[in-house]
Amino acid sequence: MTRRPLVAGNWKMNGLAASLPELMAISGGYSAALKAKADFLICPPATLIREASVQVAGTGVLIGGQDCHGKASGAHTGDISAEMLKDVGASYVIVGHSERRADHGESDALVRAKAEAGLRVGLVIIVCVGERKEQREAGKAVAVVREQLAGSIPDAATAATLVVAYEPVWAIGTGLTPTKADVADMHKAIRETLSQRFGAEGQNTRILYGGSVKPENARDLIIQPDVDGALIGGASLQAKDFLGIASTYI
Repeated sequence: MTRRPLVAGNWKMNGLAASLPELMAISGGYSAALKAKADFLICPPATLIREASVQVAGTGVLIGGQDCHGKASGAHTGDISAEMLKDVGASYVIVGHSERRADHGESDALVRAKAEAGLRVGLVIIVCVGERKEQREAGKAVAVVREQLAGSIPDAATAATLVVAYEPVWAIGTGLTPTKADVADMHKAIRETLSQRFGAEGQNTRILYGGSVKPENARDLIIQPDVDGALIGGASLQAKDFLGIASTYI
């Protein structure tokens, strides 16, 4: 199996109906050359998923959710189930983003339950992992990420249903970025961990890099061994920036 790069945009808590023209500009820029090289995914806020799915239908651009609850339904005010995401057109879901882990106290066990919910309904799960600055400075970055991988990824995951996103917490939205060597070393460690647990499936699982990815640094960050694309935050809100990052592959 050849790992096909995935260029994914996480809009976070950004975007109104007036933002959809940017999505259309992204889909309009998904040229034949890019389609031959990489998959495109945009994860807008839940309020826009249905309309986004309708607007990109037939373009090849995929739509995903940013989070889901572990249960299918119930008394969980304000939460969104994986079934609901699937119902409005999502094909992917992000779970365990560091902002969820930090802002909402999400544990590895909770992230795993959410990931299992995504698999339950046929969504591809993007499981996020990454260390904090003090953990890296203490030399614990790889150990932290290995622990998150072990606790957050369901046993039933396969290369077709799982994407891992490595996002050093200290690099998200800060403008700080790790060195090329840092990225290569961590992705190698993640690949080894996945391969030890899942065998060939782990070898074929896509691993994305995320954390202040911009058109100016994309080549240094994502054209590395065992880096199979990018999970892009702020730069995915503008079509020109998202497409500038994606153009690294052509």
